[in-house]
Amino acid sequence: MTYGITGNTTKDALWEPVTALTRWLHRKGIAFRLHADVAEGLVARGLVDDAFAAEHGSDDVAADADVLLSYGGDGTLLRSAHRAEGTPILGVNIGRLGFLTKVEVADVEHAVELLEAGAFGVESRITLAVEVSGTGRAGGAADGPALADLPAWALNDVVVDKSGTTSMIQVEATVDGAHLNTYWADGLVVATPTGSTAYALSVGGPILVPGADVIVVAPIAPHTLTARPIVLPCDAELVLRVETRGHPFAFAVDGTSTLLDGGGDVVVRVRRSDHAVRLVTLPDRDYFSTIREKLSWGQAGVF
Repeated sequence: MTYGITGNTTKDALWEPVTALTRWLHRKGIAFRLHADVAEGLVARGLVDDAFAAEHGSDDVAADADVLLSYGGDGTLLRSAHRAEGTPILGVNIGRLGFLTKVEVADVEHAVELLEAGAFGVESRITLAVEVSGTGRAGGAADGPALADLPAWALNDVVVDKSGTTSMIQVEATVDGAHLNTYWADGLVVATPTGSTAYALSVGGPILVPGADVIVVAPIAPHTLTARPIVLPCDAELVLRVETRGHPFAFAVDGTSTLLDGGGDVVVRVRRSDHAVRLVTLPDRDYFSTIREKLSWGQAGVF
């Protein structure tokens, strides 16, 4: 089995554990490839030489690997997922909370041993296809990437949010053509089960187990206090019509965001994508133990 190694190169905490892992893999005779940016960073810090980087570096590490080891937090894993093209991913946490990252840095070698022994699984996570019409990017070079450069699908969530104004935005939501609600709020989060422990959770949404074929729609600071999160079947088509009284608004797919022109009615269509992201599971790390650990459930004195 060949292991691809990628990670958040802006984090100082990346370099020492990646260096240690590469040396361990080399001693064990286990094949691995380094994302080109990681290889270059190791060379720049004097941790490996040019020959080592040339031998093990890769511009398409996911294509060259059987399993992708993603060092960072959940944001790093999301970026890895959008480049993985179906290669199973194992998240290695060097971030803060890390709901998606399955192992801590100190446990990576043990995780690789489990993988080498075949003691692992791979689970498919649903994603959301996203289409936007009726708008273009708001003017100004600082408004983020062009709409066409945003991901076409979301593993975590799709978000519309107010930007640069205290005024709320109006979001009219329909489900398979039936009117759901017209939200006056700071915005709206549409999340998969994977993303239910991210932004959606912080605005009051429920935790959804990964295998649930549902999505959650959660308003952000709604003007009407009875407007609560709702869970929908994942095969429903959700249509959001956004009106901002002429102000630009933020639109994000898996945390990659831009400002869109709010001068007219903007239509966002969200439905289940044909694409699935494959995440590695380990026998000693089930989903509920992750939730208990990350949210400190059952610990005395935690409210």
